[in-house]
Amino acid sequence: MNIDTTNTLELRNAMVDRLRESGIITDTRVEDAMRRVPRHLFIPQAHFQRAYTGESVVTHRDEQGVATSSVSEAGIVAVMLQQLDVQPGHRILEIGAGTGYNAALLAEMTGPAGTVTSIDIDAQVAREAAENLAAAGYDTVRVACGDGDLGDVTSAPFDRIIVTAGAWDLPHAWQEQLAPGGVLVVPLRMRGLTRSIALQWEDGRWRSRSMYECGFMPIRGLGGIAERNVQLGGDSGVFIRTDEGREADPEALGTALKHPPTVRWTGAITRNAKHVDLWLSHLDGFCRMIATAPALERGLVRPIYPWGSMAVVTSNSFAYLLQRPSGTDTDGKQLIELGVCAYGPDGDKLAAMVAGRMTAWQHARASLSDLWVEVYPADAANVPDGVLNITKRNTHVVIRSGS
Repeated sequence: MNIDTTNTLELRNAMVDRLRESGIITDTRVEDAMRRVPRHLFIPQAHFQRAYTGESVVTHRDEQGVATSSVSEAGIVAVMLQQLDVQPGHRILEIGAGTGYNAALLAEMTGPAGTVTSIDIDAQVAREAAENLAAAGYDTVRVACGDGDLGDVTSAPFDRIIVTAGAWDLPHAWQEQLAPGGVLVVPLRMRGLTRSIALQWEDGRWRSRSMYECGFMPIRGLGGIAERNVQLGGDSGVFIRTDEGREADPEALGTALKHPPTVRWTGAITRNAKHVDLWLSHLDGFCRMIATAPALERGLVRPIYPWGSMAVVTSNSFAYLLQRPSGTDTDGKQLIELGVCAYGPDGDKLAAMVAGRMTAWQHARASLSDLWVEVYPADAANVPDGVLNITKRNTHVVIRSGS
């Protein structure tokens, strides 16, 4: 079966070359797998031209138009596979089948002596993933329809478990079905933020091996905690995104958006805003502000990232982070100064409070350069304090710094 053309092979190698040259791909096993798997066979025909740009592609939406399944961006796929540290002969469980692309890469890396099981809660997604895998020659991958929170007892234990949706908590089944010494890689949602974390079970708790910033749509099923996107002022194109049951009043905050903004520059000068989101997540009302392209074009808000910024809301006001150029460092790299923009009747007070928190981050950020995570069972005694402690349904998450 001819699954490639000269053009698709060249495009695929060019995509992998870009990922390697940028430093995203560092493992030759991941590189080899991504060169072999024909990504275009796992991309819907309508988006075929995007197959080797490496972009993510949404493949399914619910009745409200919210994305429920996708092909992940090639860069984060590579990062998570490197975190997983797959070896030939491994037994792999993938939670979240997507289009089957990730499972095909896993099959390449485990080789004929290994096994890959991919499970998805959506029967249509599971069926399409199985069809794509078969068409690409990876019909040894087992695809099942089920709730990923329960794992897959029929194929357990697993040497590696990888989750490809944002998980709010770690269910017992994942620890029970992971073989001793095994690795779990999961995009863990913490106060609305997501980090891809490689975890191992040691001495009665999960201990991280690596952690990377990422973004994934929330997992569905028993462990699902929905995100809420509240648009301010009806059609502003500015949204406040919350989860964990946090609320935001769209009318009050839409009115706040009509107030003259208060801007405070913090003196926090940096090359990037690494971990500033975790630092701000301590604050009551922490959330994310999402800005659409029209809102950005109108200059309604000026967030740090193309998607928006970290934000803090009260009942009638909100503030978000912004940035401005601040020269270069000794290596000639661009520096930025972080600032706060606030709207609403309490905007001045809120801006001052968030700016103060940013100034504290400036002084503390050296200690945040080496963060790691421990996750304890909910009934564990003597859970240590960390930079951030989060209580969840099944677990306590502790983000710590230092060795």
